[in-house]
Amino acid sequence: MNQFFTNKKMIILLISVIMFVSLLSLSLRSGDSTPFLQQASNDITAVLGRAFSGPANVVTNAFESVNNLQNTYEENQRLKVEIDKLYERQAEINVLRDENFRLGEELELQNSLTDFQTISGTVISRNPDNWVDQIVVDRGSQDGVAVGMPVMSGNGLIGRISEVNPTSSKIVLLTNIEQTANQVSSEIVLDEEIIYGLISGYDSSNDRLVMSQITSTLEISEGELITTSGLGGMIPRGLVIGEVEEVSMDSHGLAQQVYVSPAADFDNLRYVTIINRLAESGE
Repeated sequence: MNQFFTNKKMIILLISVIMFVSLLSLSLRSGDSTPFLQQASNDITAVLGRAFSGPANVVTNAFESVNNLQNTYEENQRLKVEIDKLYERQAEINVLRDENFRLGEELELQNSLTDFQTISGTVISRNPDNWVDQIVVDRGSQDGVAVGMPVMSGNGLIGRISEVNPTSSKIVLLTNIEQTANQVSSEIVLDEEIIYGLISGYDSSNDRLVMSQITSTLEISEGELITTSGLGGMIPRGLVIGEVEEVSMDSHGLAQQVYVSPAADFDNLRYVTIINRLAESGE
């Protein structure tokens, strides 16, 4: 029995020597060939590299995608800020353009009213609850403003001064149909004669004034100019009110009634010109 185990050990030792010699002979072959152990090591390394490179690439690409997404978000935020600034600048330009246009209108109006003293003002308050009734401007008694003075905006009459404070004044607009005292004596100058009437109402559904109590039966054409007649106290003659848009009979069917397209833009009152007729009487 002991001899068997001794022989077995000798057999294992002999096989080990043979394998060692075989491996050594393979590694000592031609110098151009790669050693077997190195080839095995390279193969194992390649397999492991391919096994780990896939997940590593996925993780790397994921981080790059997140980074690119973050950069894109930051770029979009920056562009959004720039776009907002462009909108703000465009709004400022539009406001300045509108102000220049309306200031130019007021300057032309003042140049045409050479017979009267004019006081320029800016609208500082307009209540949405009584939008068509009144406005407040930044000129008062310290500037020579008095109750009853007519007020124009752009090229048309818009109303008259109803209340005066030292540094501000309230203007009742022609569109205020509740104020009977706000009626304005008007005229239409034709070749045949002058037709007189009274601006006494406002058609809110069509944004036009109403001229009633017309004293003539002559035919009135659309487009005729309507101005103040100068017969209404402090309001001088010749201030433009608007143009004839439509002519019809009044509710009684006895006289003509004229619908007037106002020369002033009542929806966009920014600057006003107050007319002082007292200067004319002083001359």
